Amino acid sequence: MMKMVEIAMPTNLHIKPALTFNPSASVSTWYLRKKPRETTKRKLGAVFASISSSSSHDTIGDELWPRSELSGSNKEKRATKKRVFFLDVNPLCYAGSTPSLHSFAHWISLFFSQVSLADPVIAVLDGDGGSEHRRQLLPSYKAHRRKFSRKSSAPQKYAAERSHVVMDVLIKCNVPVVKIEGQEADDVVATLAGQVLQNRHKVVIASPDKDFKQLISEDVQIVLPIAELNRWSFYTLKHYISQYNCDPCSDLSLRCIMGDEVDGVPGIQNVAPGFGRKTALKLLKKHGSLQNLLDAAAVRTVGKKYAQDALTKHSDYLRRNYEILALRRDVDVQLKEEWLVERDRCNDSIILSNFFKLLEQSKRPAYQSGSHSKID
Repeated sequence: MMKMVEIAMPTNLHIKPALTFNPSASVSTWYLRKKPRETTKRKLGAVFASISSSSSHDTIGDELWPRSELSGSNKEKRATKKRVFFLDVNPLCYAGSTPSLHSFAHWISLFFSQVSLADPVIAVLDGDGGSEHRRQLLPSYKAHRRKFSRKSSAPQKYAAERSHVVMDVLIKCNVPVVKIEGQEADDVVATLAGQVLQNRHKVVIASPDKDFKQLISEDVQIVLPIAELNRWSFYTLKHYISQYNCDPCSDLSLRCIMGDEVDGVPGIQNVAPGFGRKTALKLLKKHGSLQNLLDAAAVRTVGKKYAQDALTKHSDYLRRNYEILALRRDVDVQLKEEWLVERDRCNDSIILSNFFKLLEQSKRPAYQSGSHSKID
């Protein structure tokens, strides 16, 4: 059956601003910053030490550069390859587990003004229906998200309205939006990212989703929205190795063994309680990948008896986890040349200002009691 591919393209409209837009000032209206716990500060400090030391720095490749040197001709001299950003939209539209256009407005304004600037941005949304293939393999896959959606008091039409509002804002800010029926945004991003790399560009994925760590390399980075710091922070290959003390190639294999509680994927400890993270890391460092480990365990002893028994008796269990957690790189979508050109930022100020104004109006009693639905 043919899958619907919805690609919304910007028309490069130039809208004359009616008022000025200050991202930091507007954001403060909507964002209530919580004081992070000391433990959270320490963890973030260890991972983002090279970033958090100064708010005036960004990361290109694996090197730290002052933001003042990342604009105009200086940026072009510093960067050996063009950066292409992928914006994972859905997670930005939530404050915790609650749908929130205010959250989207906050993070997108910071993203455009402080992170992507004029670099190309491709926005990707989850397609309707998600990934049925993964759910057929494992009914518990993201089951809590579907449960929350069914119990949500907001009618489905409001969710559709929010989606249209988000797409409208992105398109007017000259960002192409890709949404493919039956496909998760993660798989679409992974597929398009591979095509960008083939064009000899760097990839930066803007998302809090840890699934993208399996893609990290010298030419693939992640930029994370860090609520505790109220900013986006770059996460590179160096950060990954510093945090996990292993190569990103092992990330997917490790998650297949240990499971992913957030996505409802059980780990091997559910069927072999003695098999922990320490054992998994030791075996993966020696064998390189889950497939190599399972192949070796099938013909010889690779570890202690409990580990050997777990790998041989539950190999199908682990291979199923791999099929669920591995990002697909073969989604039927093709990168377009016009997506790789410098983004026209001329509309950002007026579009985002009007968006914040609309959100403010939606809070007023007169607006809520009228014919308009409350946005957030």
